[in-house]
Amino acid sequence: MIKQEINQQLLEQNQRLLRRLNTCCLNEREVKQLLSEILGYQLNDNTKFLLPFYSDYGRNIKLGKNVLISCNVMMADKGGIVISDNVEIGAGCSLLSVDGNQSGPIKIDTGAKLGGNVTVLPNVHIGAQAIIGAGSIITHDVPAGKIISMEGESA
Repeated sequence: MIKQEINQQLLEQNQRLLRRLNTCCLNEREVKQLLSEILGYQLNDNTKFLLPFYSDYGRNIKLGKNVLISCNVMMADKGGIVISDNVEIGAGCSLLSVDGNQSGPIKIDTGAKLGGNVTVLPNVHIGAQAIIGAGSIITHDVPAGKIISMEGESA
């Protein structure tokens, strides 16, 4: 019961911070400060978020250096999300570490790129330098260097 109450408090706190982040007119320093509060650690100077941004808890998201998160990205992070250095997440992407009865971490390795409106489901590992085309739904691990698009895969 205590863990559930803590999770509920964290969820409510995160939602308050996200409302402020996504609706107030903030300067870059204020945006970084709010994102650091949401994530629970100091955001790297080279990491860039284009708002709005959405998450459940925020505290289960770990970001590397030089990460770009485009606008309208949703991170359902209860199962954990780890994004390594030099990763680009396109507009409208959904990283869902919890989906129905499934829960598990999402890991995105160095230099991977996700196009717009990509959905990544729980327990997925996207390898280094992989490229995921717009609109793709990723249900299984993607090897390093793999290119996946709506039209099909290529090596």
